[in-house]
Amino acid sequence: MINVKPEVLAALEENTDLLSLLGGPHIYQLKAPEGLDKYITLFELTNFDSAWADGTAFMAEVHVQVDVWVKAASTSPIAAEVDKTMKSLGFKRTSSADLYEDDTKIFHKALRYVTEREVEGG
Repeated sequence: MINVKPEVLAALEENTDLLSLLGGPHIYQLKAPEGLDKYITLFELTNFDSAWADGTAFMAEVHVQVDVWVKAASTSPIAAEVDKTMKSLGFKRTSSADLYEDDTKIFHKALRYVTEREVEGG
């Protein structure tokens, strides 16, 4: 199993255009603190061995979801920067959805990505 979350988090945090749109480094794994107007969360959806040789896995397929949360503006500029960053890491976008969370009154863009990576030692 490989762990791409630190790589994704670091790349998003290094995107200065993205940080400017967010008003700071408001990028979190799974859950963000309360009270932010714009932020990103990310989490791993699946992570499985995808190719084997001689009974040993040598490739893994990893699916990641990146969520953009914005209280009073469009999610599109932030989502575009996320997409640019994810593609620079070799991820392919598999879906995206515009959502509105009625209970919290926040706009939500869900972006899903997939990558296939070599398993170390495989």
